Amino acid sequence: MRSLIFGLALLAAGGVAILVGEFPAQDGLTLLDRVWPVLLFVVAITIVAELAAAAGLFDIIAAWTTRVARGSSWLLWLLTVAVAVVSTVFLSLDTTAVLLTPIVITMARQVRVNPMPFALTTVMLANCASLLLPVSNLTNLLAEQRLGDVGTAGFLALSWAPAIVAVLVPIGVIAFIGRHTLALRYETTECVEVLDRRLVIWTTVVVIALLPALVSGVPVWIPACTAAAVLLAVFLVIRRDAVRPALVPWQTLVLAVGLFVAMGAVNALGLTEVLRGLAGTGTGSGAAELFRTSALGLLGANAANNLPAYLALEPVAQHPLHLMALLIGVNAGSLVTPWASLATLLWHGRLARLGVEVPWGRYMLIGLVVAPVTVAAATGVLVLLG
Repeated sequence: MRSLIFGLALLAAGGVAILVGEFPAQDGLTLLDRVWPVLLFVVAITIVAELAAAAGLFDIIAAWTTRVARGSSWLLWLLTVAVAVVSTVFLSLDTTAVLLTPIVITMARQVRVNPMPFALTTVMLANCASLLLPVSNLTNLLAEQRLGDVGTAGFLALSWAPAIVAVLVPIGVIAFIGRHTLALRYETTECVEVLDRRLVIWTTVVVIALLPALVSGVPVWIPACTAAAVLLAVFLVIRRDAVRPALVPWQTLVLAVGLFVAMGAVNALGLTEVLRGLAGTGTGSGAAELFRTSALGLLGANAANNLPAYLALEPVAQHPLHLMALLIGVNAGSLVTPWASLATLLWHGRLARLGVEVPWGRYMLIGLVVAPVTVAAATGVLVLLG
């Protein structure tokens, strides 16, 4: 409820700025044109996740994974790491937050181990592993447009080294924090009882078809909406009671829109010029400027959100290396505040629906360690190889 109230307050503030003429309506429409695809994708992929959970698909996947790990919590966690990285790189951080979170929580519950290392792995790698490819994060897609006609290969040439470092740092921290839990062995569970085989089959087919569609080059909101529509139709026929308004993450959606509008209004009031002074010219590749740019990205993402922070800082990043430093800050640095990335909000929402409590205070303390170290290390690699 607090997220909803905060989001409505931000929307109201942005609306006032538009009414008094400080934030031109045309600028608001331009901002909306850039962000509506990601918001629609988030709604659609959340509906897919909710219905997949209702069908029991996540329970089946979790049971299979625990058997593959053969009683080793370390191996179970390493499988989680591998899936989180691959999912984020190829399907985007929001997909990882929505689809993988319920699987790892169900998996941990089935074998009676503390779910915290698995939950932290999902959210931290969703953010930090989102540097590698344009499709990994909406900020990357926007940066690819800014870079011109470089394509995936050109983007990868800039991103590969920082992306590897940005994955290794949080993995190391989580391995240390969860070392006692991960040292335990567990007993494998029996097969999960399938409540309705028709729903499991339909959901499996839709999800399997969705995953390659998300990396096909088609705007991701199209396959996500198609998958959501198919599953809604199936559930309306087979299990109507599962189709309800709560499938849509209303609070997260309102908060995200509020953050975008408020940040757009602040930009219109002259934030870009202030940031230009802080970030420097953005036309060179000196170490000091790159570190300064990534640090501003980290601070901006945690103060507002990674997407509006990127949009605010994009005009001052004129050099490709500066643009990558900015992505390091807004992507890998979005680990401190709850609203730093939409993926983090979605992750926490999934945990709440699963009855798992992760206190924001503890999350922020861990993020205060992981985010600066990750951003500094990834930027250092960018400087060395740039």
